[in-house]
Amino acid sequence: MTVRPAASFAEIRALLPALPGPDRYAESKAAEREAQLTKPPGALGRLEVLTSWLCAWQGRHPPKLDRPRVAVFAGNHGVAARGVSAYPAAVTAQMVQNFIAGGAAINQLCRALDAELRVYEMNLERPTADFTLGPAMDEAECVHAMAYGMMAVEPGLDILCLGEMGIANTTSAAALCHALFGGRAADWVGPGTGVAGDGLRRKIDVVEAGAAHNRVAAGDPLGALAALGGRELAAITGAVLAARMGRVPVLLDGYTCTAAASVLHALRPDLLDHCQVGHCSAEPAHARLCERLGKRPILSLDMRLGEGTGAALAVVALKGAVACHTGMATFAEAGVSGKDG
Repeated sequence: MTVRPAASFAEIRALLPALPGPDRYAESKAAEREAQLTKPPGALGRLEVLTSWLCAWQGRHPPKLDRPRVAVFAGNHGVAARGVSAYPAAVTAQMVQNFIAGGAAINQLCRALDAELRVYEMNLERPTADFTLGPAMDEAECVHAMAYGMMAVEPGLDILCLGEMGIANTTSAAALCHALFGGRAADWVGPGTGVAGDGLRRKIDVVEAGAAHNRVAAGDPLGALAALGGRELAAITGAVLAARMGRVPVLLDGYTCTAAASVLHALRPDLLDHCQVGHCSAEPAHARLCERLGKRPILSLDMRLGEGTGAALAVVALKGAVACHTGMATFAEAGVSGKDG
């Protein structure tokens, strides 16, 4: 698959009508085999659902998970200067170096899972604009970031796990969700890196100010992404779109990652059908966002690290699902009597 980078929001929208849907034949083959395996119907619960989902979006039966990729996008935010994080903006670049050196949590998980890790720096030396004063990005900058994310999707990937790193990006995620789904700013704001008390109140105020200064742009999902998002959020949105184009199933990480993907849901609700949410973040608004998107996270481990860690861990569940589906004996093969009637 070759993805030609888009240059405008109009070109992004022009891609949507031609996006592929699920492969119903592969899905039916999964159901046919599932019914023959040595277990009561439905006994493996969501593992059976996940196997069917993989077949539908990989477009084949049996499904494979030989080549998982974790893509982590890192960006800096001008709004970080408003004191919305417990850490300084310099930590973004420092953590990218930690990823490169192999010292972060996501490095350990990728080693354990035999998953490929790619880290993408998004112009860290030049933060986005402070969205309390106007748009964080203009259209061209946002589309460029989306195109960069689209190029993370290559032929041969079995699943794409998406994650992010960026000081102040939970503030950006909250502002984006507030614009897309309404409610109070406080409904979408959480502690992020650990802010509380006055710091949390300041974060809510910043999200409210961002909404007030970007009301026109926020009326359109892509406009909201430019006005209130960050480069790493735009890249994630682009990667999700390119994965749909290339029939690559996607695992989303926590709050910020899911918020970025929700831009596509706001454009058309079925655009996230090829996505699962890897885990439910401890960031309070993530559960609310998942409910709004109609997504039930695969895991719930009280994590809120980001970096794609929750998405990567969900690969374990998917590998278990595929192993059972492909490796179990059928009733006929095992000489086991099936269900009467």
